[in-house]
Amino acid sequence: MKSLAELKAIKEKTQNDLAMRNAQNGIRIVVGMATCGIAAGARPVMNAFMDEIQKRNITHATVAMTGCIGMCRLEPIVEVIDKDGNKVTYVKMDPDKAIRVVTEHIVNGNVVTEYTIGAVQD
Repeated sequence: MKSLAELKAIKEKTQNDLAMRNAQNGIRIVVGMATCGIAAGARPVMNAFMDEIQKRNITHATVAMTGCIGMCRLEPIVEVIDKDGNKVTYVKMDPDKAIRVVTEHIVNGNVVTEYTIGAVQD
């Protein structure tokens, strides 16, 4: 850190990240971050969701972490929960898939069916 302005920028980014994780309105994006999820690549997936939401200035969606979702073989797992409590479970996610989910599901309201647990289980 070389200046007070740099420290202020870090503070603002951290506050924005925390607000994105803690708000309780609109759509919730929950990333499984237990050991199995992290080992399968959940951290870059969560970062991709946060970056894309921030880049698009989406204010009706929040990103949160949870522990084990219970289906380790399908990690990384992401649940998208709308304001009415309806849930879509995406499995075997990666950062590119996360960006597509933001574009198609979060922005346009269209579930990316081929990434869902139902498509993988068939």
